Amino acid sequence: MFGSSTKEKNTAAATVGTTSDSATTTVIAKGTVIEGKFVCSENVRLDGAIHGEVKVDKRFVMGDTSYVQGNIDARDAAIKGKIKGDVLVKEALHLMDTAVIEGNITAKTMVVEEGARYNGSCRIGQGASVAPVAAK
Repeated sequence: MFGSSTKEKNTAAATVGTTSDSATTTVIAKGTVIEGKFVCSENVRLDGAIHGEVKVDKRFVMGDTSYVQGNIDARDAAIKGKIKGDVLVKEALHLMDTAVIEGNITAKTMVVEEGARYNGSCRIGQGASVAPVAAK
């Protein structure tokens, strides 16, 4: 009963599930506000807000209620929320129908759904993803 050898492992509340590339996903829930630089070596799902620089080594997903005020640097990104800052994506950037970006975009590839909006310069292509985003 209490001495069972099949104990369940405790996991952090902010870490859930796995993705196709076998990475852990960190979830930042609606109502959560992070002030300052945010760095994560795994996938991130943002439904809250970050006021500061964002660096995600893998996939960065922003839900409808998400907001970032600061620059974003990620391998891949799918955006439904609002960004006020520059976006650098080393691989694929997907702007979904509710995405709003006020800043410059640099990515290897980009898909823009009807309804998505961005205001700033946009560099897309093989060489674009290695070039730094211009500072404002």
